[in-house]
Amino acid sequence: MEISESKIKATIAKLPHLKQEIQKVIVGQDQVLEEMIIALMAGGHCLLEGVPGLAKTLMVKTLSQAMHLSFRRIQFTPDLMPTDIIGTEILEEDHSSGKRFFKFNKGPIFANIILADEINRTPPKTQAALLEAMQEFEVTYGGQTYPLDRPFFILATQNPIEQAGTYPLPEAQLDRFLLFVKIGYPTAQEEFGILNSTTGSKKAEIKPVLNAEDILQIQSLVRDVSISEDLIEYVSNLIRATRPDTTSVDFVKEWVRWGAGPRAGQALILTAKARALLKGRFAVIMEDLHTMAYPVLRHRILVNFKAEAENVNSDRVTSELITSIKRPAIKA
Repeated sequence: MEISESKIKATIAKLPHLKQEIQKVIVGQDQVLEEMIIALMAGGHCLLEGVPGLAKTLMVKTLSQAMHLSFRRIQFTPDLMPTDIIGTEILEEDHSSGKRFFKFNKGPIFANIILADEINRTPPKTQAALLEAMQEFEVTYGGQTYPLDRPFFILATQNPIEQAGTYPLPEAQLDRFLLFVKIGYPTAQEEFGILNSTTGSKKAEIKPVLNAEDILQIQSLVRDVSISEDLIEYVSNLIRATRPDTTSVDFVKEWVRWGAGPRAGQALILTAKARALLKGRFAVIMEDLHTMAYPVLRHRILVNFKAEAENVNSDRVTSELITSIKRPAIKA
């Protein structure tokens, strides 16, 4: 069914209101909120990392309240089992015939927005239970496949400190996250606003702005945003330059152990398209690619031991690549 141009414009016009609703509760963190919304628009998942007390959980909960979507929070703990996430079969009895049968009881993953809180506090077996859901948007149990509700959006949080008793996500699962968003401390002005707004009795009322149909429409529209072949070639060159065996950038050869795969290029183009749409444009420009390169490559570039010893992280590598890789001779 073809959607009218007026309806498309009306749906896109709701995006700034979504951010405004979240900011009724969340003070500051503009870039973090923008990256979360971009991940949702692009149809991917988001990993949030920050020290305790930076409102990671509240941010995700508020995002869900600003949309007409089902929401589930899963608190990841060392004793959490895969069936606690995807569900399990229970034995039931048909009272009319007396026959017993197994019925699949759906777990909390069957919702539109999932908050995987402190995902690195549960063992790899349970972390891996998310893999099929994140990539295939379905769950298989007992030989049966159960499709998940769409849109389906996982926001996982992790704490970079207190590493005792944690299980760092393996690279294969990190790659399933479209963006890796780091949350920093607020500015002095923002911290004053937080203290002023959260220690009284007044509570902000969040009004839902978008529904499932709106989000699916936006996700479809994102893929229709145009990007020139020159920019696609630039993305390809950028991603290939992250790999020590194919790069011409000396910085990468010296500091990087493992580069990004083709999924990184797909993620960069998709999120750049989503950012362009969020900014009211229907074409990707260089600024979109450079802005999204950091959260896209942050968890896909693995630095070597020498880099870790010298405090050279993946963001620094990305910055060097943006400076080094030749840009196409187009107006952007």
